[in-house]
Amino acid sequence: MTVMDHPTANTTGAHVMAAALARHGVTEIFGQSLPSALILAAPHYGIRQVGYRTENGGAAMADAYARISGRVPVVTAQNGPAATLLVPGLAEALKASVPVVAIVQDVHRKFTDKNAFQEMDHFALFGGVSKWVRRVADVDRIDDYIDMAFTVAASGRPGPAVLLVPLDVLDERPELAADAPRRQAELGVWPLDRMGADPARVAEAAKLIAGAKRPLVIAGGGVHGSQAVEALGRLQELGLPVATTVMGKGTVAETHPLSLGVVGYFMAPGGRASHQRELVTDADVVLLVGNRTNQNGTDSWSLYPKGARYIHIDIDGSEIGRNYEALRLKGDARLVLTQLREALEAADLSAIQSRRPALETRIADGRAAHERDMETLIDWDAAPIRPERLMRDLDGVLPETAITVADASYSSIWIANGLTARRAGQRFLTPRGLAGLGWGLPFALGAKAASPDAPVVCLTGDGGFGHVWGELETARRMKLPVVVIVLNNQILGYQKHAELSLFGDHTDVVHFTAVDHAAIARAVGCNGVRVETPDQFLPALEEAMGKAEVTVIDVVTDERAHPPITVFQGKEALDY
Repeated sequence: MTVMDHPTANTTGAHVMAAALARHGVTEIFGQSLPSALILAAPHYGIRQVGYRTENGGAAMADAYARISGRVPVVTAQNGPAATLLVPGLAEALKASVPVVAIVQDVHRKFTDKNAFQEMDHFALFGGVSKWVRRVADVDRIDDYIDMAFTVAASGRPGPAVLLVPLDVLDERPELAADAPRRQAELGVWPLDRMGADPARVAEAAKLIAGAKRPLVIAGGGVHGSQAVEALGRLQELGLPVATTVMGKGTVAETHPLSLGVVGYFMAPGGRASHQRELVTDADVVLLVGNRTNQNGTDSWSLYPKGARYIHIDIDGSEIGRNYEALRLKGDARLVLTQLREALEAADLSAIQSRRPALETRIADGRAAHERDMETLIDWDAAPIRPERLMRDLDGVLPETAITVADASYSSIWIANGLTARRAGQRFLTPRGLAGLGWGLPFALGAKAASPDAPVVCLTGDGGFGHVWGELETARRMKLPVVVIVLNNQILGYQKHAELSLFGDHTDVVHFTAVDHAAIARAVGCNGVRVETPDQFLPALEEAMGKAEVTVIDVVTDERAHPPITVFQGKEALDY
């Protein structure tokens, strides 16, 4: 329904705004009760409210929704305290290059700068966590500003755009007649615009790769964002090995004979999974795709080879060459990868193809050695339970259609290392922009809202889950059946292990009192299961995945357990 079609469309700015959002394909608004006028108008245009409980959870839900749906989501907030709680989620989206449109109710225009209730400088508040902040000053400019917000969020390097809407603008009657010409564009998809790279540079890149002895691709989250999975797969089939960052996990099938899996800061200098490190450090030509070359992904910039030639594909020209001088292929990852494959198909790749069998054998032998290491290192039947046992059981039953979500800290590392991407395009969501605790459950709910038919499983520690218990009620009320696995070791694991490794002691705050998270789930009407021995987990998981209801599996885990390749500032964690 368009704004002209609705019988009350010309009555208030709220209806004009709701109609504009519907025009951009918006079907959900992540918001509490404010701006009330917009929330009440939205259902008339086919938009439902996903009302969260924790005000800092809404932006995280919107972020995950964008990553899964390929559409630009909308999150709302009231001025003042609710607006401040959007900041963490928008900061994550900005760092992770995810588009979000935030609509923030502002004070009445005539009360500006009079110390109105909860008035604050929202331009200053959002300036560092968004691409763009504007205020709608006139009801007849609503369509213009909505279009600008979606355009900014979804074009170039995606990120948040914030639109401030004074309370009286939402209540005001527009002067434009109902049949007056209005904007018609639909701008709610991302990437909004696609551009290819300079053909001469593409040809140069193809020549570099074809002449390389040990070429390597390292794919980041930009491959998912650009929907470039298929294009990357076609490049891999030419004989190029592919590693990924944590955010790039799932861009290629990790079962492919030329896939190295996730690489980054948690890779130990030698021993376990050393074949990954060796294949990265030995590369002579490295193709970076949608990869920010950040500290975690590069092991504090020590992992990527110093003597290699680099080629960097990114939509954001400022990222190219930031940490590794590179041949610049500025453009959309999907288009540029397609250009590069076409150029490579015309080149002589006989050297790459001749080395392929030996390379595949080397990767396969490395995987097998890693599995043998794990078998000898882990007590698979220990109680309290080892997280590795959980990940092995989970990996065995997760369908390829599942969306797996992690909280920050160890949860992200367990998923990166313990689960297998069995098909290109399989989704694993992790908050790696800022890596803040408390993202797991809101991420899972946003992903489920975006893809209701996909199984969604969330892995979180008890530290992260403690931030967002209240969203279990949201999940039940909004009928978003997700499975939440809580690794309950009664500590902030990453923090405690890092402190012990670096200082030989730990702060008191890393320890929690005992909490039964299954009981919390049952208290809000969700399914809750307590797991204390390894043999209990798989039956509980299989039952939970067969139910159309929210389930929390509270797993008592060993507080000494940490990922086997965790390194703290160059020091490996304590006793494995």
